[in-house]
Amino acid sequence: MQHSSTARFRGQVALVTGGGSGIGRATAVAFAREGATVVVAGRNPERLAESVRVIKAAGGRGDAVTADVTRAADIARLIATTVERYGRLHIAFNCAGALGTPSPVATLDEGTWADLVATNLTGVWLSMKYEIAHMRDHGGGVIINMASNVGAHLRVPGLGAYAATKAAVSVLTRAAAREYIREGIRINAVSPGPVATPMSRMPGETDSERDRRLQRQLPIGRVGQTDEIAAAVLWLASPESSFVVGHDLVVDGGASA
Repeated sequence: MQHSSTARFRGQVALVTGGGSGIGRATAVAFAREGATVVVAGRNPERLAESVRVIKAAGGRGDAVTADVTRAADIARLIATTVERYGRLHIAFNCAGALGTPSPVATLDEGTWADLVATNLTGVWLSMKYEIAHMRDHGGGVIINMASNVGAHLRVPGLGAYAATKAAVSVLTRAAAREYIREGIRINAVSPGPVATPMSRMPGETDSERDRRLQRQLPIGRVGQTDEIAAAVLWLASPESSFVVGHDLVVDGGASA
């Protein structure tokens, strides 16, 4: 990851759910490199601790709060803890999500469906609910939600449930953006394509097998890197995108073009 010479987020507090790995961790580190104090949240304390270690090794300020985004009490505690420790929440990246086991719609089991809806959709809604409540009372803020190019932009057989939740996140983002922009809360979404994380591997597939499979499918000829998605999130969080409201930014190497 490149060291940034800017400090776009100095003095700001950023929250990243799903901050224990993948895009969440990369984005948390990117925020910290640009001056933010970053709170990473997720269910796995060991992974969160590793993210904080990476943030500090990069010269940033980081902290972890264990929380399950599907539980309202956990989100309420997460926001309260963040504000208690750092005084404010300026930026939230709601990145926590799950892919589930790929399955055609008719053979999908109810448990998988319920889990995906709970994590990908209800988790984003609950996160926004408590983030917005704080931001409304403290002069505004910025929220970025994790959608996916598989959703509102592209359909893939076997990923119907995942696509449905991510398309719903895209619509929910736009609805909330219109409701709260006059109160100084700017809300957008990011929709990555396949990125070099474990989530993009098929069961039993190695990284290089995944790369070979996807480079044939993607117009750009390769999978994305977590840093490339992080850069898009940071732009959406920054004053550079101050006129961007209710947008779903697709970052997918041309897959849905």
